[in-house]
Amino acid sequence: MSNDSHDLIFYEFSRSKIERGDFTHFLGLYGADKLPSGRRLRNPMDCFVFCIEGWGDDPREIHMIPEVRRFYSAFHDAWPYWLYFCNLEADVLRTMILCCLSSVSTMEVDGQTQVSVTYEHLHLIDILRRDLLAMNVMCEQGGMFEYRIYNRSKAVFEYFGLPFE
Repeated sequence: MSNDSHDLIFYEFSRSKIERGDFTHFLGLYGADKLPSGRRLRNPMDCFVFCIEGWGDDPREIHMIPEVRRFYSAFHDAWPYWLYFCNLEADVLRTMILCCLSSVSTMEVDGQTQVSVTYEHLHLIDILRRDLLAMNVMCEQGGMFEYRIYNRSKAVFEYFGLPFE
């Protein structure tokens, strides 16, 4: 489900904010109490792309940097609406969720530019189960019909390469 009719919202967290675990500016703009209700809440669905600044020279994968992992885990606890708002065309949401998993391993594969990532799939399912509840709250506040909620849920499962039934 792409957001062909809406602009993307890029939000960048600075290295200093990540190291301090400070996402108060974001919550001041997009906290649950700041979000619109009804049909206007539908507009930002699938529109957010989160970025981090300050680790461009670091050879580690973003999801392997302890400061980033701590930041995204705390941010996720404070604002669990990622499945509703994050754009599914970008690979950013996957990285953010990887940061929230208790254990992630990477392995370089000859001939490939990206590393192979392994993790406990049951932990991913637990996170997605919790996040689907938060996503459904946003869908209900947005007054969405069941078929749109179903389509978004299906798109999330496909994004993570999980079967949807």
